[in-house]
Amino acid sequence: MLHYVIKRVLYMIPTMIAISIVAFLLIQLPPGDFVTSLAAQMSAQGDSVDPTTLAMLRRQYGLDQPIWVQYWIWISNIVFHGDFGRSFDFDVPVSDLLWARLGLTFVLAFTALVFTWLVALPVGIYSAVRKYSVGDYVATFLSFVGLAVPNFLLALVLMYIALQLFGVSIDGLYSAQYANAPWSWEKFLDLAQHLVVPVIVLASSGIAALVRIMRANLLDELFKPYVTTARAKGLSEWRLIAKYPVRAALNPFVSTIGWTLPELVSGATVTAIVLNLPTTGPLLLRALIAQDVYLAGAMILMLSVLTVIGTLISDLLLAWLDPRIRYR
Repeated sequence: MLHYVIKRVLYMIPTMIAISIVAFLLIQLPPGDFVTSLAAQMSAQGDSVDPTTLAMLRRQYGLDQPIWVQYWIWISNIVFHGDFGRSFDFDVPVSDLLWARLGLTFVLAFTALVFTWLVALPVGIYSAVRKYSVGDYVATFLSFVGLAVPNFLLALVLMYIALQLFGVSIDGLYSAQYANAPWSWEKFLDLAQHLVVPVIVLASSGIAALVRIMRANLLDELFKPYVTTARAKGLSEWRLIAKYPVRAALNPFVSTIGWTLPELVSGATVTAIVLNLPTTGPLLLRALIAQDVYLAGAMILMLSVLTVIGTLISDLLLAWLDPRIRYR
């Protein structure tokens, strides 16, 4: 196992180099650059655009350099100095923008992940054990609804209901009086109250998918010979189910860590925009629209790194969870 881990870590180095190149090239693919986008905005507002000024801005931001020179400056600063560059759009260091939103994004996404697992695991087990019961049909119906309804649409419906029936706005993560206030117990409670709706919205599709996956995998395990043998030895039904088939059916839960880690950073972008959440998703969208190369590139690179790390963690957890899996 140690040899496997070392080999995978070494493989991550060329993988991340390739990912960084692809990420930087993807940001450069749209026609024009940040200065072009800035000039278009100024023209739309009726301001005159001086070509000399635009050329000066390109020199200032290094956009007049060849693309490989721009990439080398960007990646060398990250590797050797931990400097992600300066955002063209916000005119502040990229790291300041990322760390300012990363904490709330992680809290929101991690809470949604825990809520998803806490609901999906018991419901999926019950749905498989009580196959074709009323509870199974209800869980199946709600799962199909959760898979069919987009998260942002559910967010809009909940916002409308809250405003029409209760006269309250549920957007954002803080009330107006706590938005810029220092941390206190009251601010923490206010944040916890505002987390309820975003967590439910973000977890709805994940719960629906994992309930179906858990039900299908557990049904495959419940009728295998080892379950019959354990039952014949006198194990109680729920202890038998929890100890053997559920453990084997948990593999899909663990294997999702590969794409769960980047979601902890990116968040659901459209849902975050609808609910006015100060997470990194809307920030990435704005960076892509404005062609803010360093900000968008840093976020895409971070998501890619987390995907590679998450895949390694899920592989190791699968080997620990399921004795049938061995890496040699």
